[in-house]
Amino acid sequence: MSALTISPEEVKRVKGLGFLNNKGTDNFSARVLTVNGKITAAQHRCLADAAELFGNGIITFTTRLSVEVQGIPFDKIEDFRKYIAKEGLETGGTGAKIRPIVSCKGTTCQYGRLDSFKVSEEMHHRFFEGYKGVALPHKFKMAVGGCPNNCMKPDLNDVGIIGQLVPIHDIEKCKGCKKCKIEQVCPMHACKVVDKKITRDTNVCNNCGRCVGKCPFGVVDEGTYGYKIYVGGRWGKKISIGKPLSKIFTDLDEALNVIEKTILLYKNQGIKGERFEETIKRIGFENVEKQLFSDELLDKKGEILNQELATAK
Repeated sequence: MSALTISPEEVKRVKGLGFLNNKGTDNFSARVLTVNGKITAAQHRCLADAAELFGNGIITFTTRLSVEVQGIPFDKIEDFRKYIAKEGLETGGTGAKIRPIVSCKGTTCQYGRLDSFKVSEEMHHRFFEGYKGVALPHKFKMAVGGCPNNCMKPDLNDVGIIGQLVPIHDIEKCKGCKKCKIEQVCPMHACKVVDKKITRDTNVCNNCGRCVGKCPFGVVDEGTYGYKIYVGGRWGKKISIGKPLSKIFTDLDEALNVIEKTILLYKNQGIKGERFEETIKRIGFENVEKQLFSDELLDKKGEILNQELATAK
């Protein structure tokens, strides 16, 4: 049951502003954007006041790390938007476009292998804000995970980043211990002592980095930090686990460029109503990866966007 007296056209219009109808009423939930789930104490107070002034006093949180204020009457929508704007807050995050970027707390988590807040904030400004006016074939979700623990499920997003710490083994230092510290600490059981030397199955190892610094003889004192990018994930009525690109990126700028090329590819080669996972299946993963590893899509950025970035300002 939809709104009681508000026309379907108006319901659709305000949905584009981030207001979702509370079924069977003329009230709406305001979807307030955050930058990777963070809000300041002042913004928190502002939302609490706004919930009491304009809504039913209830605040909820979405799986995409947005904040929803419930029970806002249709005729109070603009008043609500103006009120929260004083603390730099805005509504949105709907439609066939890039959705708000989500991330785990890898910046402060003991297992974090990248600064997830920094990475997701750069993605927020570059892609969510930078491509704000760009229509895509369907919604496009991105997530940043600090490590292979996969708490934020980056591989179930259209594009996901998972932090990596690729161990560097100095085999010459290996003593072939019967109770190998590296073997004991490896949660994937990828490391084993064979013929009195430590081995690592790279097909099993997920580069969590748990083994780094654990050997008393210094076999694995170092590792290389990197970014593993997944493409084509989705969750909902249909579920698809994204496929990782064959390269682990050690430079953030390079990784972000690949993500931008992914967006451009979807914009250019996706069909309206088609999720990115379906685009990949249709044109082939190998073809997609080949394009993402070249600079052709970035070179054609202006042509692909058809001046949408300029008109979106």
